[in-house]
Amino acid sequence: EEEEEDDGMEAWERAYADERSWENLQEDESGLLRPIDTKTLVHAQYRRRLLAASRIQKGLIRYLYLVIDLSRAASETDYRPSRMVAVAKCAEAFIREFFDQNPLSHVGLVTIKDGISHRLTEIGGSPESQIKALMGKLECSGDASLQNALELIHGYLSQIPSYGHREVLILYSALNTCDPGDIMETIKKCKKAKIRCSVIGLSAEIFICKHVCEETGGSYTVALDESHFKELLLEHAPPPPAIAEYAAANLIKMGFPQRGAEGVIAICSCHKDVKIGGGYTCPRCKARVCELPTECRICGLTLVSSPHLARSYHHLFPVTPFNEVSSVFKLSQKLAQTCFGCQQSLVSIGTKFAPHVSCPKCNQRFCLDCDIYIHESLHNCPGCESQR
Repeated sequence: EEEEEDDGMEAWERAYADERSWENLQEDESGLLRPIDTKTLVHAQYRRRLLAASRIQKGLIRYLYLVIDLSRAASETDYRPSRMVAVAKCAEAFIREFFDQNPLSHVGLVTIKDGISHRLTEIGGSPESQIKALMGKLECSGDASLQNALELIHGYLSQIPSYGHREVLILYSALNTCDPGDIMETIKKCKKAKIRCSVIGLSAEIFICKHVCEETGGSYTVALDESHFKELLLEHAPPPPAIAEYAAANLIKMGFPQRGAEGVIAICSCHKDVKIGGGYTCPRCKARVCELPTECRICGLTLVSSPHLARSYHHLFPVTPFNEVSSVFKLSQKLAQTCFGCQQSLVSIGTKFAPHVSCPKCNQRFCLDCDIYIHESLHNCPGCESQR
C-alpha cells in the first residue's frame, strides 16, 4: 500500500515526503546530531564538471533560441504549482546565468502553443527585456508542434554569421508533437544549417526528441523534479565545446561605442523611436543603439564593450584544475594548516587534514569552498597571482 501511495504522489510531493529521512542523520563522537555534510558531495559533482570541460575549445559567441512549450501539457500540476510556472521560474534563472557566463552571446525566446510556434522576442543581449516578455505571455493551450518550432528557428538562425554558434534549447512538456509535414526533412535542414538542438523533457523520454538531438549534436535529458530540471537547465549556460566544422575560426570586426551624453535626443536604430539620453553611438556610422552587445542595424558592425571581452577571457585560458590532497598527511609534517584563500583551518577533528586541494603551479592549499569559488567566479588563482 505504501508503494502504491508513493507511485500516486506528484514529483513535488515526493520531494517533501521522504519517510526514511532519519537514515540521513549523522552523529558526532558525543552522540549529538550534527548537520548533514553535503559539501563533499557538491564538490565531487563540481570536480566532474570541471575535469570534463577543461582544456576544450569553447564557442564564445553563441546565438541561442530558448523554446518553451506552452501547450496544454504545461498546465499539469506534477510540478508545483504547475509545469508552466516552474519552467518560467527556472528559465528566468537560466537567462541571467547565460548572460553572466556568455557576455558576447545573444538569446531569443520562442513559444509553442495551439499547434504553432511564435517568436516571443528577437535575438538580443539584454536579459531584462527577455524576462519581461516571457512573464507577460504565460498562457497554456492547444497542442505542441516540434516541427513548426524548428522551421521557425531555422529561418532565423540560418542568417547568423558563420563565426557564431547556432543553438536551440527546447523545454518540452508534451508527450507528442502535432506536425504539419515531415519532421525528418526539417531535422536534415537544421543539421545542414549547423544548428545544435538540445531538449530537456519534463514528462518522459520521446523518440523524436532524442533523434533530433543525436542528429544535430545536442543533448537530450529528462527532468525528475524541479530541482533536477533547474540543474539540467543551468548546465547549458557555460559555453559548449566548439565543433570544428560548425564554427570556423576567423577574425571578427568589432566596434567599441561610446555612451551618449545625458539629455541628448537621438533616434534609436533598434526600436526606431526617439529617445532622450543614454544609449551608445556606433563608431562607424554614428547610429544609436540602446544596449550592448548587439549588431548595428545600419552598418552591421558587432558592437561590444571592453568588459564583455574581459569577462570572456577566462573561457580561453581557464584556471588549471587543482589536485585533490589526501587527508593522510599528519600535522607533524611542515605543511600549511590554513586555506590560502580564506585563511580557515584545514585541520579536521583529530590529527589529520580535512579534504582540500592544492594548485599544481604554486602548490598553495585551498579548502573546497575556495576551490569552487576560484574556478567558477574568480577565474584566477590567488597563490599564482601573489607570486607575480
